[in-house]
Amino acid sequence: MLLTDLLIEHPEAIATIIGKTPAWVGGLLAGLAWLGFSATRARNVHIGRLALMPIAMGGLALWGVYSAFGSGGRLAEVLAVWAACYGVVIAAGWNMQAPEGTAYRAATRSFHMPGSWVPLVLIMMVFLMKYGIGVQLSMEPALARHAGFEFTVAALYGALSGVFAARSLRVLRLAHLPSSPVKLA
Repeated sequence: MLLTDLLIEHPEAIATIIGKTPAWVGGLLAGLAWLGFSATRARNVHIGRLALMPIAMGGLALWGVYSAFGSGGRLAEVLAVWAACYGVVIAAGWNMQAPEGTAYRAATRSFHMPGSWVPLVLIMMVFLMKYGIGVQLSMEPALARHAGFEFTVAALYGALSGVFAARSLRVLRLAHLPSSPVKLA
């Protein structure tokens, strides 16, 4: 039975699922939520932190792919699907501009970033996807060997990782523009 079907037919099962979740997962959720909420207000972000976010979220996604499908016989193919979706999303977002009000400050190697709810939504999507897939696979371990499930999960992880990377790359490019004007919203 799929997790979504279980929760629709038996919403009370959510209490059991959460009760069996290790405590560290709650700590991870709190940390990720704090990180996402911090992006909802205008702030200055050091170039290193901006570069680290897509790496961390990509790592979380790759960990999700490996932990779910690493023991299967198609790991190379599943990782290729992840990489293809990652690359397609980056290519699609390559020509997009940084958000209005974003500016690079060379003296501090930081960016002034306007507030946005998008990072919080993306972070929660990756976390909830990893959590939901973990629960689903603990309920039905055989799904880890179902090609359709493997490739769909890898494609979603790759696309979400690509969105994180594309968003960061379009801001990081500002650091390489010759004396770009500083515009603050």
